[in-house]
Amino acid sequence: MSPFLTALIASGVILVIILSTDLGTRQITSMRLLRSIIAIAVVLALFVRSLPLDGNDPWLQLAGIGAGILCGLIAVPLLPAHRGSDGNVYTRGGAAYAILWTLVSASRVLFAYGSEHWFGQDVIMFSIENKLSGQDVYSNAFVFMALAMVLTRTGVLLVKRRRLQGAPASTNENFVDA
Repeated sequence: MSPFLTALIASGVILVIILSTDLGTRQITSMRLLRSIIAIAVVLALFVRSLPLDGNDPWLQLAGIGAGILCGLIAVPLLPAHRGSDGNVYTRGGAAYAILWTLVSASRVLFAYGSEHWFGQDVIMFSIENKLSGQDVYSNAFVFMALAMVLTRTGVLLVKRRRLQGAPASTNENFVDA
């Protein structure tokens, strides 16, 4: 499968799952967090066919993971959490959160499309000069980036839930940004 199709499908699936579970005021439940982990496992199984380790392949894949962690850390302040009057912990995802996730997903897809249609020769030259083995390493970097972003978000939600479960209940006063 081409990097474009991989980026399109993987990014689209993850974007739909994240936005459907995070937009609006949502309780942080184990099932909500598990759903994200299951999505990651499915995306890995479907789209990571090999793990290229030649030349600088590991570095590009690690760069994808690093970019995903960075994007996830940028996204988490846009998903504040609070302990509701019922004692449960909730998040509130709004337009800024949705826009960030959409822009990051669209950027991955646009780069993958461009590498096939607009600047393919440049990617080939970059790959040769930097000892990258080909399509699989780029596809993996895109998938790993998306997955690292989701795992970062999931990890931070776990921390927020744990931190707020011991806080006094309130009516949206105890928001935790990070």
